[in-house]
Amino acid sequence: MSGANVISRDVALRIGLAARVLPGVGVPRLLDVLREKLGAPLTIESLQKMTVTDLKTGLGSLDGEEDAEEMNISMEEFKLAVRYLWGEEDVVPDLPAVLPYEEGDMPGSIRVAIASNTADDLNGHFGSCPRFLVYQVSGDEIRLVAIRSTAGADESEDRNAFRANLIADCHVMYVQSIGGPAAAKVVRAGIYPLKIPEGGKALEILEQLQGVMAGSPPPWLAKILGVPAEQRTKYKAEAAG
Repeated sequence: MSGANVISRDVALRIGLAARVLPGVGVPRLLDVLREKLGAPLTIESLQKMTVTDLKTGLGSLDGEEDAEEMNISMEEFKLAVRYLWGEEDVVPDLPAVLPYEEGDMPGSIRVAIASNTADDLNGHFGSCPRFLVYQVSGDEIRLVAIRSTAGADESEDRNAFRANLIADCHVMYVQSIGGPAAAKVVRAGIYPLKIPEGGKALEILEQLQGVMAGSPPPWLAKILGVPAEQRTKYKAEAAG
């Protein structure tokens, strides 16, 4: 690596944190944008000159577009990434409040993990989201019971296994995207993965899940809910009818 491309540990940390909150944008791609906009070498001082506009147009130009509007990245995610580049390592988006929960509080409930980059949104990719929002969901209540950081994933030998184990007590996981090998690890951990490419608000998506739970749930969900096999067959027949 040439001297112009050598970066310090602090600069690498900032870039890594920023890349993790930009769906579909890895560290190499972000490095290309930063070098295009700021020149080389990248330093603490030069990163502080990066703006949201620079980041949006830079990523857009790499895609051959005039801007990044077609990318699945929200303005809040752009802002958060820039704040990380500026060195605000302790930045945490406005997260929802975790509520007390003890086993047995919500009879008939299931546990659901939401891959999230910001606030109470489903807007994370399995392999890059900085946290999972963990909800307990019953027919008449949705309760956020944990927020689990994925910060240790990058240092683990198997990042996908680390993330799957992090939510191994969950029955269902919602993500914007997940690759085949990662999905296999999630399934092996006993978690049913669901992709919602367009994302959305966690509570709205979980309310839709409640509606499915209350009606004629598909066999995979009926099994999670503890519905006997013969009853699951009936549900399947009703759905087909």
